[in-house]
Amino acid sequence: MVNLMVENSNVVIEQNLNMKQISQVLASWGGWVMDGYNSIAFLLAAFYLSVIMFPPSLGYWRLVLVLAPVAFAGIGRPIGSLVLGNFIGDRVGRKALLTVSILGFSIFSASKSLLPTYAQAGILAPALLYVILFLEGIFAGAEYGAGTALALESIPKKKRSIVGAFVQSGFGTGYFLVLLTWLLIISGMTSTGIVDYAWRYLFLTTLIPGFITLLIRLTTFESSVFEDMKDKGTVARVPVKNMVTESGSKVIYALMITTGLLFINTATFSFWSVLASSTIHYASFPVQLLSFSKSDMLEALLIINFVSLLGVWSGGFLANWTTSRRIPMLIYALAFSIPTAAFIYLGYSQNVAVFTLVFSIQAFLEAMIFSTLPAFLSESFSKKYRSTAIGFIYNGGALMGGFALVLILIPTYYVSLKLVWSLEIYLAAILMIAGIYLVREKKDLKEDSILD
Repeated sequence: MVNLMVENSNVVIEQNLNMKQISQVLASWGGWVMDGYNSIAFLLAAFYLSVIMFPPSLGYWRLVLVLAPVAFAGIGRPIGSLVLGNFIGDRVGRKALLTVSILGFSIFSASKSLLPTYAQAGILAPALLYVILFLEGIFAGAEYGAGTALALESIPKKKRSIVGAFVQSGFGTGYFLVLLTWLLIISGMTSTGIVDYAWRYLFLTTLIPGFITLLIRLTTFESSVFEDMKDKGTVARVPVKNMVTESGSKVIYALMITTGLLFINTATFSFWSVLASSTIHYASFPVQLLSFSKSDMLEALLIINFVSLLGVWSGGFLANWTTSRRIPMLIYALAFSIPTAAFIYLGYSQNVAVFTLVFSIQAFLEAMIFSTLPAFLSESFSKKYRSTAIGFIYNGGALMGGFALVLILIPTYYVSLKLVWSLEIYLAAILMIAGIYLVREKKDLKEDSILD
């Protein structure tokens, strides 16, 4: 009986994470909360910023120009993941990089609240916006690689899919929280008040998730895998060089996956956020604006985003039934991609209930694709350059994703939004599915590749 109790006790211990592991997971998850909160904050403010950052004579193109800096942030992200990942994440430590990245990320995020307007500073106003988003992108780019490595290097293989899905859900959690915050800020405000002040308040609130995440990271522990490398003196001198020479083809295929997936993500979740702020009508505006009230649109997005959280958690749970990360990702990608045109043509409706229902289904399926990505990437690359490789692959995908909004809006000036929107998502889906098909997992499933 005693042996049985001890055996059962050991089983319980193996099935539950200890406090050290929980703190590492939360340290990574918090960075994604910050990323989701900050990214969507900018998109919710986009229409209002376009009015005050550029001269009225530009009309519709003010919106295109205010969304162009998203691409600048997309350029900064892979640079940050390569430079900071190479010199800190894979040489000094995952924890050290995460502490540096959240400080820089928080400071530049909040600094947008201090931006001057075009009336106050002329062309300097949008120039500062572009520079800030680029610098912000550098620090944000370091988040995914170091955070994923820290969280998953100490997690048992059987739990990695579920834990990875939880870490990934941090972005959706931040998205949900910023929608609530924006709804509270603009409640009772006039459009003039939103243009003049509300967006500044919203950017200031990005300090809150940043500060909380910093506290968690200061008190967490370095990953056991990296500590072991330090003790044995096997830390790579030039991690990025090892990444290129040892995993070149896998990096390319993985970049195909993230490029397609993050383009899709920007063209859905981010684009919906832009639509949520579309209460300002430009002359000859080419996009069919939705007639929802601001509160109706934000409430619809809250529901859609909550459903997406259910999607990423469900995807991680279902994938846990198989030892493969790639096969579930391929199934989820096909389930999302095939009905894309139907989602767009039915969902982009003046009926808020239809909009919410259709895009909730699409969001659920899209989120499932993300669920196995952290586990797949962490197990695909050596511990000697894992932070650099994961960060570069994910944020390299964000490079093209950063252009998704303007690539939709520019052709839409001449062609139907629904047509452009559908075609671009299909092209991104083809790239993503091709990458999933071509990439290969480690065949020897008896050994844990996270230790290699």
